[in-house]
Amino acid sequence: MLSSVLNSKRAIHVNIAIMRAFVKLRELLLTHKDLAQKLEELERKYQLHETDIQVIFEAIKKLLEPPPEPPKPRFGLN
Repeated sequence: MLSSVLNSKRAIHVNIAIMRAFVKLRELLLTHKDLAQKLEELERKYQLHETDIQVIFEAIKKLLEPPPEPPKPRFGLN
């Protein structure tokens, strides 16, 4: 923790901002999880309908997937 190592007001404010960012991130992940669960319930409910609805569900599922991680930079000599 930054504020435990550095004893300044700025370090404390930065530490609070970091904690708030993590809390917000956790809330967003839970929201996506709830959304995915509701989507699955709807999909089960309308499973017997036309294939157009299935295409829509698949497109929404792709939008809910996290973006791929960018490649990490290589260090050292090759």
